[in-house]
Amino acid sequence: MTSSFSRRDWLRYAGLGLLGASSSGWFPLLADDLAKHAGRSRSVILLWMSGGPSQLDTFDLKPGHKNGGEFKPIDTSVPGIQICEHLPKLSQQMEHLSLIRSMSTKEGDHGRATYLLRTGYLPQGPVKYPTLGSSLSKELGREDAEIPNFVSIAPQRFLSPAAFGPGFLGPKYAPLTVGNAGRGGRPMAGNADQLTVKNLNLPTQVTSTQFDSRLELLDSLETDFQTTHPGLVPQSHRNAYQQAVKMMRSVAVKAFKLDEETAELRDAYGRNNFGQGCLLARRLVERGVPFVEVTLSEAANQGGIGWDTHTGVFPAVTALCRVLDPAWSTLLTDLKSRGLLDSTLVVWMGEFGRTPTINPSAGRDHFPVAWSTVLSGGGIRGGQVVGQTSEDGMTVKEKPVTTADLLATVCQAVGVDHLKQNVSNVGRPIRLADPEAKPLKELLAKS
Repeated sequence: MTSSFSRRDWLRYAGLGLLGASSSGWFPLLADDLAKHAGRSRSVILLWMSGGPSQLDTFDLKPGHKNGGEFKPIDTSVPGIQICEHLPKLSQQMEHLSLIRSMSTKEGDHGRATYLLRTGYLPQGPVKYPTLGSSLSKELGREDAEIPNFVSIAPQRFLSPAAFGPGFLGPKYAPLTVGNAGRGGRPMAGNADQLTVKNLNLPTQVTSTQFDSRLELLDSLETDFQTTHPGLVPQSHRNAYQQAVKMMRSVAVKAFKLDEETAELRDAYGRNNFGQGCLLARRLVERGVPFVEVTLSEAANQGGIGWDTHTGVFPAVTALCRVLDPAWSTLLTDLKSRGLLDSTLVVWMGEFGRTPTINPSAGRDHFPVAWSTVLSGGGIRGGQVVGQTSEDGMTVKEKPVTTADLLATVCQAVGVDHLKQNVSNVGRPIRLADPEAKPLKELLAKS
């Protein structure tokens, strides 16, 4: 066979439909080999609130103050801790939650703030920092995993695309992406599952024998091509197809078959992409996936863009909480009932908070000075509050927490050294979290 193999030839053979190159965002990005890691014992589920949720209308209400707005606080299962009235189910899970009410950052731009919260660093120069899921799945993942070690469900990437990628860690740590961005809280169309991996099933006209023959042809072509064109790109392409085939033939891929769950449980999560995404996250960590993120970027009849509530903050947050509350609370209950909560850290956060003052459009604007995040589940001591904001919500009154502090705490909670270094694309060693970070020891459960 000739060793001269053009791009046109590659496109022609791709057109044979050997596997159907997936648009999931993962298969085409796999790298040339997989790093070998020890077996993992913990997982992370990141509930990403795209747009920046209002802390004053969720976890840090200011009743009686003019900045407090329309919502009332309600008691929780932990005496002395109150949260928003529109999170009633979650309020009964407070013993598993730890509220960080004193996040304080300096970035009020969506793109830069999203990059900061998801990577731990600001975009700067030629260094391409990896997103949190890539960093932690590298540390916690397994080489022989049949499902990718990082799965991203319905990400909303337009605000900061680079904040969702593997950065200098390379394509093998990119996420498998499922679901449609911007459909987080909308009801699912009919009974059709939208949270699936595309192109994993053979075309109906292709038999298994034909499929195997085509794989042999592809392997022969790629072997020949690599002989004369060694390098990362052809090796990545080859491994991408090998991993795709592994998924196609894996029993573990049944994790995406949500119809295996009872109708009652699916109803409890909520029949929308975020609710079903949280159910899928449970099914994935149950099968050993170490990092799953689920994005909530909009709700039915909400108006506006997700949590970016410059106008009509109160009806918007009400609609978003109507999606968030059953999904998050059922996720915690479901994890606990299956013995997974102690080994699964659930992180709730967005890129910043919202202004305490209400603008003329009855909305709240970007506010990174004093806002909230929430940690729950594995590695965390629940039932407590860290930090405090002033009575008007304008400043941090007690224990300011930086992005580096938060991410270092997340690392420590799942048994990863936040001072671990990886070599960047410019040859510079970069730690998982800034070396000045101070993990929140009061939140960390004893190992």
